[in-house]
Amino acid sequence: MSRIDAMRAHLAILNPVSVEIIDESHKHAGHAGSRDGGGHYLLQIVTSEFTGKTTMARHRMIYSALGEMMKREIHALNIQASTPEEI
Repeated sequence: MSRIDAMRAHLAILNPVSVEIIDESHKHAGHAGSRDGGGHYLLQIVTSEFTGKTTMARHRMIYSALGEMMKREIHALNIQASTPEEI
């Protein structure tokens, strides 16, 4: 399973309407996190689970869903988290 597929599987717990994950690791070649094997990703996720939640709370939900991946496989995550009503 690819890293992006693993991320999608973990994020499924948030019942997303849509998830787009773009690997931007190539933009960070030579960066300390890249040298250690962690990737840089752009995550665009839409779910009604974010309704009534602050940006910080949404990010915490995503970090929680990704769990251990945030410690090893993911060095940086650019998050765009929305509800269906916000798009």
